[in-house]
Order: sequence, then structure tokens, then C-alpha cells
Amino acid sequence: MALLDPLFGSTAMCEVFSDSARLQGMLDFEAALARAEARCGVIRPAAAAAISSKCQASLVNTSALASATAGSLNPAIPLIKQLTALVAKEHPEAAQFVHWGATSQDANDTGLVLQMRQALDILETDLSTLCRGLAKLAQEHRSTPIAGRTLMQHALPMTFGVKVAGWLDAMDRHRERFAETRARVLVLQFGGAVGTLAALREKGLQVAEALASELHLELPVMPWHSQRDRVAEVAATLGLCTGTLGKIARDISLHMQTEIAEVSEPSGEGRGGSSTMAHKRNPVSSGIVLSAAMRVPGLVSTMLSAMVQEDERGLGNWQAEWETLPEIFRLTAGALHQMATIVPHLEVDAARMKHNLEPTHGLIFAEAVTMALATHIGRPSALAFVQAASRQARESGKHLREIISQDGMVTERLSAVELDRLFTPENYFGVAEQLVDRVIDASRKR
Repeated sequence: MALLDPLFGSTAMCEVFSDSARLQGMLDFEAALARAEARCGVIRPAAAAAISSKCQASLVNTSALASATAGSLNPAIPLIKQLTALVAKEHPEAAQFVHWGATSQDANDTGLVLQMRQALDILETDLSTLCRGLAKLAQEHRSTPIAGRTLMQHALPMTFGVKVAGWLDAMDRHRERFAETRARVLVLQFGGAVGTLAALREKGLQVAEALASELHLELPVMPWHSQRDRVAEVAATLGLCTGTLGKIARDISLHMQTEIAEVSEPSGEGRGGSSTMAHKRNPVSSGIVLSAAMRVPGLVSTMLSAMVQEDERGLGNWQAEWETLPEIFRLTAGALHQMATIVPHLEVDAARMKHNLEPTHGLIFAEAVTMALATHIGRPSALAFVQAASRQARESGKHLREIISQDGMVTERLSAVELDRLFTPENYFGVAEQLVDRVIDASRKR
């Protein structure tokens, strides 16, 4: 699917989860294992050096490895055989110490953890860029009037800034989740055949500590071969992030509709056009993000289902993770990069936003009128009156202000100046502007 890779993924993330990177992650584990065992006196330093020198993905026959993997159900098994053979050509004595005391899942899982560390770095960079862009956009439009919409209908006036602040607040929570997830996930996997490090006898934990140090990973309390909450948490964290990105993309695309035309993605040569309609300006990035938001939840479900594993090594469920988790990373990275790229360049039409407050002929101010009258006649009576006036305004096509101004009950209680104030959107923002300030301040502190 290389034709579509630039559309849905990101080049950097594709490199992290390439075949070469997968192999190098496992080989980095093997090299670090040899060095750790040399530090602990389990093998000779010369043997460790010989093993480390051959732990290069470029030396692996990948086509032979792929064929062998189909028969072994695990790429680490034929990889270790190739590594052993490479070492044996020049250092036959050292070859016997390749993969000493480990199991294939140790190499697979720790290699994956090393890949995830790089992947999270990439995601966090784009996440920070996106949050900075959202903070700037929210600040710029802190007081820009726009129609708030609930259930796809006009509700009340608000500010575009508070809408963007809502996006930012959610993305900032994902920054926190990423940090928390990193702490739990970026840990060593090393337990030997059944997680007891029996092959290393009394030096098992000593080697484990040295190995974690070599790879700059935390050492967990115990190995986690068939306890898959860590990788499932990564998947769920990415799923939540992609869901929020999808919400932002949905909002942008809705406000980019011809009839609304309040926000537009940045334009550019060859961007958003049609093969036949010269006037089209399509929400390209929003479409990519929404595609990811539709696909990722199902993949997360696979990761959650794969948690139910048998005894000390899963059959089928562990293997189900191998293509699923990289795909989640790839789609999330693509969506996040798209959003981080377009947000700083969104084209906002403040005049159109203000114009779009008018189509309901003042009905968007119905709550403001209700609350003003409620202080004089009580809320139930005020609500009933404004509901009736709203129906009359809809049926007659007249402005709500005109309808209520003809009623003596209203004019006895509300002056013309007060009515003007009620039908001015800036006077019914509530605490929108303060909320924008609070979110931006919290984001900067993070």
C-alpha cells in the first residue's frame, strides 16, 4: 500500500516501524544482553564484543528470515539463528553465548519497547506543536462571536476562541496521558523461558538490572510476557488521542461547508481540488484525520482482545499485536501531523461568523431574553412567553425582537436599551473569554 502511505501515515513513523527498525530493535536487545552479561561476569567481554559487532540489521538476510518466520511463528527465532551463524564465522567461541538466558519474546517485546520510545518522541513533538498552534488560535479569537450549535442547530452565541480552547484542553490531557503511559510502558522485558530467569541462576536480577541500564529502560518489578496491559494502554492512549483529533477535524469540516464558510483549511497548489469541479476546495486534512479516527478504534479493540493470553505465553493473541500496534501508531501519527500542520494556518472568517448569527432572526438570543424576563415574572412564565414568541417569529418570518417589543408585558419591564443589550452577542458570552484564558494559562504551565 505504498501508494497511500503518504496519505494516511507519516514518513518518520513509517521508518520507526519498518522491517529494518523492527529487526534492529531486537538486535539492540541482543547486543545489550551480551554487554550486560559481560558486566555481570556471565560471559567474557570478548564474547560480548563479538556478538555486539554483528547486531546490525543490514547483515540480516531478510527474505530468508521472512520465510523462516512463517514456520516458526516468531521472527526472533530465525533472527537469533542468523545472528549466531554470523558470530560463529569469525568468533566460534562467542557464538554459543548469543541470546544467553533469554527467550524470543524478550527480544520481540523489548525491541518493540525501543521502537515505541522513538514513536512516542515523534508523536509528542507534533502534539506540542499542535497545542502551541491551538493556544495561539484561541487567543486570537478569544472574543470572536460565533453561533454555538447543539444537535446541529443554532443554540447560543459564544466565541470561536472558546471552541478552540475546548480542543486545546482535550489535547493537553493527551499530553498528560502520553507522559503517564511512557512511565509504565518504556520498561524492559526480560524473563527467560517462563519469566523466572532460571537459566541465569542467581545472577538473573543482576543481569536484568545491567540490561535495563544498557538500554536506558526502567526495570519492572517482574517480567510481563503474558500481561499485556502495557501495550494495550499504549493502544488505548493513541485511540483517545485520535478520537479527539477526529472531533477537531469534524468541527473544521462542518464549518468549512459552503453554507457556513466560517473556517477553511489552508489552500495551496494541488491541495483540495477536484478532477472536474474547478471551484472545489475540499477539507483534505480533515478527511485524513477522520479516516484515522474511524479506523483506529477497531484496531484498539484488537489490542484489548489480545490481552486474554494463555499462561506464560500467548498463542495467536500475542502475534495479533505485531501488525496492529504499529498500524495504530502510523494512523495516529499521520492524523496528528496533519492537524499540527494545518491549525497554525487555518483561515478564519470572523465577519462570516458574525453574519451567521442572523439566520434565525434573533432566536439565538431567546435564552438571554428568557433570563432577563425571569427576574421579573419567574422562569416558568418567562420561558412559556419566549417559546410562544419564538414560534410566532418563525411562522411570520419576523425578528424575535420585533415580536417581543410589541408586547406590553415586555416593554413595561425591559427598556429599549435593555433589549438592544439582550440582542447583542457580545453581551451573552458568559465566561467564555475567561475560560479561554484559563485553558491557555494551564496549557502554558504544562
